[in-house]
Amino acid sequence: MKRYLLLLLPLFLILACNETVSEKQPTFPQGEWIDLTYPFDRSTVYWPTSQPFGFDTVFAGMTDKGYYYSAFNIQGAEHGGTHIDAPIHFAQGKIPVDQIPIEQLVGDAIVVDVSANAAQNPDYQVQVSDFEAWEKANGQIPDGAIVLLRTGFGQYWPNAERYMGTAQRGAEAVAKLHFPGLHPDAASWLTTQRSIKAIGLDTPSIDYGQSTLFESHRILFAAEIPAFENVGHLDKLPARGAWVFALPMRIKGGSGAPLRIVALLPG
Repeated sequence: MKRYLLLLLPLFLILACNETVSEKQPTFPQGEWIDLTYPFDRSTVYWPTSQPFGFDTVFAGMTDKGYYYSAFNIQGAEHGGTHIDAPIHFAQGKIPVDQIPIEQLVGDAIVVDVSANAAQNPDYQVQVSDFEAWEKANGQIPDGAIVLLRTGFGQYWPNAERYMGTAQRGAEAVAKLHFPGLHPDAASWLTTQRSIKAIGLDTPSIDYGQSTLFESHRILFAAEIPAFENVGHLDKLPARGAWVFALPMRIKGGSGAPLRIVALLPG
């Protein structure tokens, strides 16, 4: 009997170790996934002076060997549709898109809703007071947060005239742009008084449409805080509690890139 138990002992140890390992295996949190990315197609909104999205068929159909095959060519500017601005976009010597650390692109998100103000003024700039009001209701912006600004302009996508203020193309159209953005004072406040990973919003630019100096871009990017632009469906996110995953195309040396950004609402 004693010998029999000794023979079984290794089996018991293996089973016990397996159970311990199984108990320690991490599991991905459950919840609701929300895609914050607009599809790229010929209706995608681009800056008036940027090359719009192109999608051309190489082949689509049955081959002479009897199987289906499709392939397409795509083209377009870095900065169009749902995309990321890398710090090098407006800050010489700062990192390009391929060097942004992955951990800076994922994390807890907060949503600051300024849609009521933006509905009254398409040139609204998000103020320090908007962040202070958010903090009064939700607590201080956590260190390492991804800040998302909901202006409400996402409801107009992809109608360029409603979304940007003009559907015209070319350099002369830039002066006709009207949409909300982040005030430079608020950009300075975020970079000096808080510690955030990234910022995004539901308009074409982190600076408002009538900006000519792009000061908020310059302030944020000098601090190596990237920006997500043309982010969709922010109305589906709570003020806090969502996790965001924002992974761009890894273009070596790029000043920006198309972005696939999603949110998880843990259940």
